[in-house]
Amino acid sequence: MTEKEEKAKKRKRSLIEWGAIIGVIAFLYFTGLHTTVIGTLQKGLLATGLIKPSIPSITDTFPEANRDFFMADEEGQVISLAHFEDEVVFMNIWATWCPPCIAEMPSINSLYKQFNENDGVKFVLVSMDEDFEKAKEFMDRRGFDMPIYHYRTKVPGTYESNVIPTTYVISGDGRLMMEKQGLAKYDTPEFEQFLRDLAEI
Repeated sequence: MTEKEEKAKKRKRSLIEWGAIIGVIAFLYFTGLHTTVIGTLQKGLLATGLIKPSIPSITDTFPEANRDFFMADEEGQVISLAHFEDEVVFMNIWATWCPPCIAEMPSINSLYKQFNENDGVKFVLVSMDEDFEKAKEFMDRRGFDMPIYHYRTKVPGTYESNVIPTTYVISGDGRLMMEKQGLAKYDTPEFEQFLRDLAEI
């Protein structure tokens, strides 16, 4: 085989390989599976324990959280964040089309299971999906039973994050204790204890 033929053969093989890669990417994108695949890869990254939220000292000074906006739950009942007054609120802003949201959701669900109704900690997962039914279907399909909501009024500036997921922790006395933009692993003993300590203040 001549050098020219060898180069042509390599070029053809390279085109076939790139065509296969592009084909797989196109298939994942057009079927909507890319979100799941990317989310699964990011979930593996979270499993390393390297991406965790910074836990603040509860004795520091924190700004007051704005609770003057409304959400609807899965049954359509409209409530404000003030509904959870005197309780610690773990509020996560997410969407079904967001890979990092999907990646961190199992850790949030695991954290959620560590608390019961009497612990003074409420979980508020706010879906940014235009079709709220998609969010409900996602939770059912994954076997998550966390309460989900969607906004019914404009969100105050405090919660106007350009990044999802974004997670907030609000103390029972209305202080914004934490804001975490981007994915994180929340089902750690340290973070669970942080929420329990807040609930006891």
